Amino acid sequence: MADHSRLGRGLASLIGDVGDESPTSAPEAGRKPRRAPIESLKPNPRNPRRSFTEAELEELSSSIKERGIIQPIVVREAGDNSYEIIAGERRWRAAQRAGLHDVPIAIVDATDAQSLEFAIIENVQRADLNPIEEASGYVALMEQLHHTQDQVAQIVGKSRPYIANMVRLLRLPESVKRMVREGKLSAGHARLLVGHINAEILASLAIDEGYSVRQLEEWVRKEEGEPGDATMDSIARKIRREQEKANAKDADTRALERRVSDALGLDVTIDHKPSGGGTLHVKYNDLDQLDAVLRKLGG
Repeated sequence: MADHSRLGRGLASLIGDVGDESPTSAPEAGRKPRRAPIESLKPNPRNPRRSFTEAELEELSSSIKERGIIQPIVVREAGDNSYEIIAGERRWRAAQRAGLHDVPIAIVDATDAQSLEFAIIENVQRADLNPIEEASGYVALMEQLHHTQDQVAQIVGKSRPYIANMVRLLRLPESVKRMVREGKLSAGHARLLVGHINAEILASLAIDEGYSVRQLEEWVRKEEGEPGDATMDSIARKIRREQEKANAKDADTRALERRVSDALGLDVTIDHKPSGGGTLHVKYNDLDQLDAVLRKLGG
């Protein structure tokens, strides 16, 4: 098993293993090359990242044409004078567009397990993965390397509830996962729809109507008992009726909700009754948020 403390520092620790040789210094016997033909590099099949948009590749390609590649592409030897990319596939793709013939590389010794772990860590640290890719990467660590959720959390520097919530996204219908991949639906919205019988309908409504996570959470709760043959129109009508009722709440109550929400950092609703009583609802999305609220309430 890989050294988790070392992995947690990201690729910087691995790159340091290559040495401090300068690309302008005289070559020495046994020194590994610092530049390689661009065609000798190949993508890492274990890289969780699958989406590279035209816009980002074009922007990076223009920058490379003007300034070149400053940070080396991290690779491992793959035999026959070829290299497998561990980190930097986007730079490699953009360099091809820019017409470069060779690229700077940092060669490291890494097993298949380390290659997978470093690819996931680097992408997570750079926030380069969409939520579905990130979740798939965590599952790969658990299934291929037999890590527990606690071990994955330690490796990538996240909490165990965070890992669990991300992995749950893979239970969504394919159409909803596609919305998340395309950036149309946030991970916060998507988590509310896991296991919901009308997930696809509610996801489409959330996108079309611009619903916040808080709004979607309320409507998901109200739609838990909706039959499977419900239509988008029928759910939309019910949601609009609820929205009209919510908008009827007096301005003072809505202002108080905002104040308490800002103080706690969570969604808060207040149902005040004419008798003077009422109910205060505080919504949390994971155990970390609950712990934070309890600490605040405890002074």
